[in-house]
Amino acid sequence: MRIVVQVKLMPDAAQAQALAATLRTVNESANWVSSVAFERGVPREYELRKHSYTKLKAGGLGAQAAQHTIKKVSHAYAALKANIRAGNLGKPGSRRRSNAESKPIVFRHDAAHPFDDRCLSWQYDAQTISIWTTGGRLKAVRFICSAGALKMLRKHRKGESDLIERDGIFYLIAVCEITEATQYEPDGFIGVDLGIANIATTSTGFRAAGRSLNRYRKRQVELRRKLQVKNTKSAKRRLRNRRSKERRHTANVNHIIAKKIVTEAERTSHGIALGSGRPGPIHLPVVRGRCPR
Repeated sequence: MRIVVQVKLMPDAAQAQALAATLRTVNESANWVSSVAFERGVPREYELRKHSYTKLKAGGLGAQAAQHTIKKVSHAYAALKANIRAGNLGKPGSRRRSNAESKPIVFRHDAAHPFDDRCLSWQYDAQTISIWTTGGRLKAVRFICSAGALKMLRKHRKGESDLIERDGIFYLIAVCEITEATQYEPDGFIGVDLGIANIATTSTGFRAAGRSLNRYRKRQVELRRKLQVKNTKSAKRRLRNRRSKERRHTANVNHIIAKKIVTEAERTSHGIALGSGRPGPIHLPVVRGRCPR
């Protein structure tokens, strides 16, 4: 089973500038590769490589960076095709689907970019990394994470890691492969009904009221409205800083509720049955030590 671990990078000013320039360069290159894939109708990786690899290398990208750029574009078109096939972008002829099909995929300048072990190495004891950039390899770039995340990285990190930038802060999203936890046949099931007034209600009598979270959301909406009305530099700065605060708070509340339900189900050797829009529940066996998603 694969899970991801996020660490926060703590580069100095020169290192941060090099990381930002690298992300900007590889994503500009990805946009060019995307236009080639769209114009020539060759979204598959092998065919796309024949039309773009040489120019990417000539433009200053290393061999691995060029390969990953092509791979990223190919995967993006594969995901677009899958979404269209599944009807996630609407019916044929709809505006949303037509917009998606009528132009190349565009990558933001700070979009995530993958690095493999040839481009990125970890020094866990020193909590530093060495990473390839367009300006040369950066060494001793500090990172911080929890003790549990560091232990997970030491034991299970494998494969690629994604470099991303959020509001001027750099993160690495590392892939860890761990052994599947042992599943067991549950003695029964705990029914869970999800909603808005009550975030979760279980058949055992547990109820997680949504009143507090809804009040919090209303306060955030009112605060954003006031800051937008002010329209000053400091107000805009506060809006940027609070951009993802509500999302993080909501995710934390939901995680706490889910953990309580899973802990109770594990203690009583029960599974979890989630209510759905289809007739009958979806039965998800509890995996020891993990919350089913």
